[in-house]
Amino acid sequence: QVQLVESGGGLVQPGGSLRLSCAASGFTFSKYTMRWYRQAPGKERELVAFISSAGGSTNYAEAVKGRFTISRDNGKNTVYLQMNTLKPEDTAQYYCNAAGIDYWGKGTLVTVSS
Repeated sequence: QVQLVESGGGLVQPGGSLRLSCAASGFTFSKYTMRWYRQAPGKERELVAFISSAGGSTNYAEAVKGRFTISRDNGKNTVYLQMNTLKPEDTAQYYCNAAGIDYWGKGTLVTVSS
């Protein structure tokens, strides 16, 4: 019944931007901290950013600070990740997740290459 549907990935050149979206259902979205993770080939899944239930607090991995922005719209049950000044090392499958709920969607692929 829990669903997390990521979208917005694609191929971009270094320095470009993308905005990822995650549409959630099957739980009370507004009560949960939401997180973005990514996983590159051969690497562990890593936490990229998270945002508190009402959107008042955000945190970022050091590698993306100043370039990525997490936000949410509780009226639409959607969390976003705005990614600017993309680098090749940002290439990964990106996933959203609700803190405390062990469910993962398919993710969306971001490829940064010239």
